[in-house]
Amino acid sequence: MQVKDTGEQDRTVTARGLLLDAEHAFLRAEFRLVRPLLQRVKNEFGVSDTDDTSVRHSLLRAALAARAGNWPEAARWCPDRDDLGWADTDIVHSLAVSALRRLSDEGQHTEASTAALAVVLWAHLLDDEDQGDFHGLLGERRDTPVPEELWEEARRDLRGRVTDLLHALDVRSGRDVLSAWRTAWEAACDGFPSAVVPSAAVPDGLVPLGLAARHLVRHGRRTDLLDAYTARHPDTAGWTMDAPDHRACAGPLAQAVAGRGQDRVRGGEWIPALLDFSTAARLGHSLGTDEQQAVQRAAANVGRTRTGLGNSPANRIQGLDLAHALLPQDTSVAAELTAELVRRGRRVFESDPAESRRRFARALDVTPWDPDARSGLDDHLRADLDRGEKLGADDVRGLLARDPACEPARKWLADHCAEPPMTAAPAPDDTRTVIERRVELLSMAVDIADPARVSQVREELRTAVLLLAEHLEATASPSDVIELFLRDLTQTGVSARFDQTVESAYLKRARERERADDPGGARRDRACAARIGAGLPAQGPLFGPAPGPRSGRRGEADTGQETLF
Repeated sequence: MQVKDTGEQDRTVTARGLLLDAEHAFLRAEFRLVRPLLQRVKNEFGVSDTDDTSVRHSLLRAALAARAGNWPEAARWCPDRDDLGWADTDIVHSLAVSALRRLSDEGQHTEASTAALAVVLWAHLLDDEDQGDFHGLLGERRDTPVPEELWEEARRDLRGRVTDLLHALDVRSGRDVLSAWRTAWEAACDGFPSAVVPSAAVPDGLVPLGLAARHLVRHGRRTDLLDAYTARHPDTAGWTMDAPDHRACAGPLAQAVAGRGQDRVRGGEWIPALLDFSTAARLGHSLGTDEQQAVQRAAANVGRTRTGLGNSPANRIQGLDLAHALLPQDTSVAAELTAELVRRGRRVFESDPAESRRRFARALDVTPWDPDARSGLDDHLRADLDRGEKLGADDVRGLLARDPACEPARKWLADHCAEPPMTAAPAPDDTRTVIERRVELLSMAVDIADPARVSQVREELRTAVLLLAEHLEATASPSDVIELFLRDLTQTGVSARFDQTVESAYLKRARERERADDPGGARRDRACAARIGAGLPAQGPLFGPAPGPRSGRRGEADTGQETLF
């Protein structure tokens, strides 16, 4: 856009021309002329975002603020590094030099806005691609071109001076490498300038923590990163990918920890190495081939010495446990861990039974159905039976299933199930749970009772099942009675009361299904009720002849209850 200048006839005034006048006035130190010119640009033309007008206008506003000593305002007005290529390099250099001089003053080691300004401007001026042609500007000021080799040497020297100044300010302020201004400067020179900005999101540095961490890892400074991060978060067990405090740094932190793990494997520090790999995994790191091989090497050596003297079974189990968690598909690690756990369980069987049980149980977790681990736990059960310890029925029943010749287990189960027969309905305040427990115990007793008592126990079971069926009929749904019937705890045609209860349940459910508009289900239920009323199984087998009698039910006819209903 152009307008006629009212001061001189036929002179065309443009926003670009006014900005050039303002830039020349600033460089000639005619500062009193700069602000009116900027104001005129804004009033007459506005500040466009489609060309270099906005960038040049903002940079001059930043330079004026810096000259007035308002460095936070200067940082706010400074354009992004990506836009500085549109700006006048003379103004950029002037403001950059002023920022460094300001930082060199006493007491400026915490002035983040000035540091951010210096980092962004000098990173632009010393950029490898030299988008602002700082090289050319120096040649103009010397009235002779600067040879390429001298330019590269000068650029390295200038970068070094900025680095030294910022590092000195970091030391004076006590900033670690994650919040260090030197880290922000190096990251800016490394291609991440846009993130360099003081803000509430970056309270103690110039770049976000994640960016700083990535930069440190990329430049081989993982030890510095880990030292600083550990000082901030000493509880390494809490370093997880999903934790809010660690999410930003999880990726580079995992790389750093995994790298340290590799170093520790090379140094023979097996447990620390495996702990490092475990931490890296919690931070979301997937082990590569070299890292998996390092874990396998650590697993093969952890807890062992070359001579065998000073071997540590506890350390070996700890290390193998860590390796197994990292390589769950590695069968050799799983097998070695299982063997060590079993050996330890046997070693402390008498001296520390609690630890022994834990070792055997852990071995079964690692290798289900391992015979040695199972045998160790069974030996503890046998010892508990001999001592009369309190045991669980499921544990003893499992032992008897694995060792049918274990008479102490058989006797314990028989005694445990030998409760007074329940011949009458429970009192009103007894619960359904009492009767169900009675049925469960008698069902167990049928399988383990002496041959001479099998018939008696079976009769007690039928009585208990009848009582439970009648209780369910009065207090629960028809489906509960039918489900009890389908558990095959007794047969039809023996107790008329039981048959009538089941038949009534089928008929009730048939009526419920009719009301629910389920005629097919109602027909099936009525058919089952009719068969039970006739003394027949509720339904024929769905897939051919019924299987033979179950264990503990020899001599009983098949009831057909293992069918769909």
